[in-house]
Amino acid sequence: MHGPGDFELSRRGVLIGGAASVAATAAPVAEAAPEQAGSAGAGTPVMAKVGFKVNGKPHALELDTRTTLLDALREHLLLGGTKKGCDHGQCGACTVIVDGRRINSCLSLAVMHEGDSITTVEGLGTPEKLHPMQAAFVKHDGYQCGYCTPGQICSAVAVLDEIRAGIPSHVTGDIAGKPAMSADEIRERMSGNICRCGAYSNIIEAIGEVAARRKA
Repeated sequence: MHGPGDFELSRRGVLIGGAASVAATAAPVAEAAPEQAGSAGAGTPVMAKVGFKVNGKPHALELDTRTTLLDALREHLLLGGTKKGCDHGQCGACTVIVDGRRINSCLSLAVMHEGDSITTVEGLGTPEKLHPMQAAFVKHDGYQCGYCTPGQICSAVAVLDEIRAGIPSHVTGDIAGKPAMSADEIRERMSGNICRCGAYSNIIEAIGEVAARRKA
């Protein structure tokens, strides 16, 4: 027969027993650590070659496979017009045009674009010969601080091409028909490009003028 006192544990005993259990569980992990340290870690870069055209010029780069297209353009090709804003695909400042379609370059890996044709704001026009969209932004004061402007302009150019190609948006009344070139369509399609200064009405006017000129 065992009395009630035979099974009583002190606080000290519980702590000692718990510490011993933890040490025994952790021991195999500690032994495996040196072997793991000798292998390639998660931080070891894997390099890959990639070739694409940027603004009509071919480029061949060897990049860490984790390099975004945005960083390849800015850091490796020194094309600083494409801006890094949120770096999460939410502001549109990094918008570029790839094979005729706009993308957020911060969300796309450079190695995914082997053989692609990429257009940045530098490839649309020059100070001596502005692209019509660039000229319209200047005319209508479609910018204030200017940080989002390269992405806004690249997106605007692609938006007009999308509408002309008949690609519907969330506000298109008849998705089987051709979208109308309207302020609502432009606003919806440009909604991914954020202007923290609030120059939206001027941006819409600039895009509308270029759209009307194309239609004429």
